[in-house]
Amino acid sequence: MRPWVLAAAFAVCLAISPATPSETTLTVNKLVQLIQSCTAPEAKGKYPDKQLADYIKTIKLSERLDDRTLEELEAMGIGAYTRHALEALRDRSKAATVAGPPAALLPPKEIPPPTSEEQAAILDEVRDYALNFSGNLPDFICTQVTKRFGAPKPGTKYGGSVKDDPRWQSFDELTMRLSYFNQKEDYKLILHNNTPTVQDYKSVGGSSSYGDFGTMLKKIFDRSSQAHYEWDHWGTLRTKRVLAFAYRIEQSRSEYHLVVPDEHLDYTTAYHGLVEVDKDTHKIMRITVEAEDIPANYPIKAAKTVLDYDYTEISGHTFLLPLKGQVFMTGGDILTRNDETFHNYRKYSADSEITFDDAQIPLDVPAAKTQETVDPGQKPPAKTDDTTKKKQ
Repeated sequence: MRPWVLAAAFAVCLAISPATPSETTLTVNKLVQLIQSCTAPEAKGKYPDKQLADYIKTIKLSERLDDRTLEELEAMGIGAYTRHALEALRDRSKAATVAGPPAALLPPKEIPPPTSEEQAAILDEVRDYALNFSGNLPDFICTQVTKRFGAPKPGTKYGGSVKDDPRWQSFDELTMRLSYFNQKEDYKLILHNNTPTVQDYKSVGGSSSYGDFGTMLKKIFDRSSQAHYEWDHWGTLRTKRVLAFAYRIEQSRSEYHLVVPDEHLDYTTAYHGLVEVDKDTHKIMRITVEAEDIPANYPIKAAKTVLDYDYTEISGHTFLLPLKGQVFMTGGDILTRNDETFHNYRKYSADSEITFDDAQIPLDVPAAKTQETVDPGQKPPAKTDDTTKKKQ
């Protein structure tokens, strides 16, 4: 009920004549709730970007708006006018308030985890969702853009100090038509470095991944995998409170393959990771998969995948679909990173195509969209920019 109440109150505020603006004093948390209500799916189209920005200009904050909270607000899908208005509000709040710690968006003390009985019930519900994920999706197509990077491994001759971050350099960019029809994924390469191509995706070479759209969910939660789960932490992801569970799957139950095509090698490895679940809907917002116990003489030394899901509209209905994926691998002294983003979802039809103009539309997913905030008193989320440092 609260978002509806806030939205209604906001509609009244927007009705104030621009000629006689009225100043409204809010806390940071009230501001966050306000933006959430105006960018929620049910409020879509009701509050134009410029109108929302004009109202924000009349707001006075009773405490500081810090940069981290501003990033969270920007990740809610606000427009350019609203973003500039919020940045100005942040600057005004810094000048108007007494120096001190920034207002916390999250509760100041740690929240206890769900009981073991509650965790078991949640995981059963999540399992049912994961196993039926593919079957509940409509047939659709979208544009997948994969940007591939490489870097010398930190601590090696060209990688700098072992404590340095990887020095990523761009390799290439692949634009693909991803179609989902009859519960099967199909990838068709359209552009390679913005040049039209008929080359097969698998023949391009370099680091790549397959079957990570709905397959990872199914393999993690299929009872034959006999995954072991345990509580990890509370967090916030894309403004939603999430429950994070750690899991592990033994090699004997795994179907996670590390393949080196040029050397005709295929190794099935044990793996572990996190499943991050929306607290209210128990739908999966993020999964991570990290290989373990790779033989010392195998060419691939480390591998990790992070896949974020977000709500997307197709033909008037909302579905939880991939937003961004990252794939990290280490081979010898070289690190590779693939950034995969998904855009322009729409209903599949027999003559559906991704045109050259469609391929030019996608933009990078803002970093704030995939940045997780962990509640105070808990361990921070694992970094996703390098999977090798803890193994060195």
